[in-house]
Amino acid sequence: MPASSPDAGRRRLRHPARLQQQRDFARVRQQGQRLALGCLIANWHSLPEGARPRLGVVTSRKIGGAVVRSRARRLLRESFRQHQNEFAHPVELVLVARNSIAGKKFVEVEKDFLTTLRRAGLLK
Repeated sequence: MPASSPDAGRRRLRHPARLQQQRDFARVRQQGQRLALGCLIANWHSLPEGARPRLGVVTSRKIGGAVVRSRARRLLRESFRQHQNEFAHPVELVLVARNSIAGKKFVEVEKDFLTTLRRAGLLK
């Protein structure tokens, strides 16, 4: 992309950066580690050096209706997107939204996200 384009400074969360297959989610849960903190549960599995971090998001109906679940997914994906270049090493990350995410603002979700990753030792 040329430097003059409007998207030059943006870091998009492209399709290859997302976990979508059920087997990928299962692998991360079975082989990876888990930490629950605040409004989310993080499951992660390390990838080989040179790989890009990947994200999967899980929202249950217990959180609320479709609008609430969609907002929770957007907030978690945006937190990951803004900090995807800050990982100490590449990981596959599955974030599970907890009931407490309903009604939270982005700043609160981002704070929980960063605190969880710091405690897990995933950030630089």
